[in-house]
Order: sequence, then structure tokens, then C-alpha cells
Amino acid sequence: MKKHIQQGFTLIELVVVIVILGILAAVALPKFINLSADAANAAAKGVAGSIASGTSINFAARSANNAGAVVLNQANVCTAAILGSFVTGVNLVAVAPAANDQFQIAGAGDCSGALNTVTCTVTAQNGVAQNATVVCAR
Repeated sequence: MKKHIQQGFTLIELVVVIVILGILAAVALPKFINLSADAANAAAKGVAGSIASGTSINFAARSANNAGAVVLNQANVCTAAILGSFVTGVNLVAVAPAANDQFQIAGAGDCSGALNTVTCTVTAQNGVAQNATVVCAR
């Protein structure tokens, strides 16, 4: 009696596997394409949080009469020149960002009056504006 040993996959089995992989790719690919906008928005939220934390620490240092603290009492603190010292590893710019490490800082946060906090916006390349709360330090 002769034993019959199978030597591989049949053509039908291979076609079924290819069809299943094609369906999975068609469903998953749009989700991966959309992640770049989510990543840009998350990065902008991170920079906004860094600005908020940095200005809060600066306010505490200013309240404790620390000589290294920065005075934030300008009519518009939402500028790259003023807030750039509160974040590292990124570049704050006044125009639309042209690279992934650039973030547009905008707004009209007035720390020269009675307000203790103001809101500036941070926008990443191909992202939407995220709010950053800046603590004024007089």
C-alpha cells in the first residue's frame, strides 16, 4: 500500500489567504494614513503643555524672588521670542510651520494688565491649534 504525502498548499488555499490579506490591508490602510494628523496635534498639545508648565515654574520662581526668573508682563506674550525660552527641542515660529520641529505660536495674550493667565495657541505642521495657558509673572 502506497502512502500519499501532501507536498504543499493547494492553489485554492493560497488564493483564500491572499484575499484575506487584501481585505485586511484595505480596512487598515486608511487608519494608518490618518495617524499623521493625530500625531501633529498630539505634538502641539505637548508643546502647549510644556509652555504652560514652564511659565508656571517661572511664576513660582519669580514669586520667590529668584534672580533667574523671567518677567512676563508684556502686552503680548504670545511670541516666539518670549515663550521660546520655556521649551527645548522645538522651534517656535510666528508663521505657518514648515518642518516637524517647528510650531506656530499665536494669540494676543496681554500680561500687562490685571490678568494672571492668558491663552496662546500652538499649531504644528498640518495640525490644528492647541491652547497653551501662560502664567503671567510680574
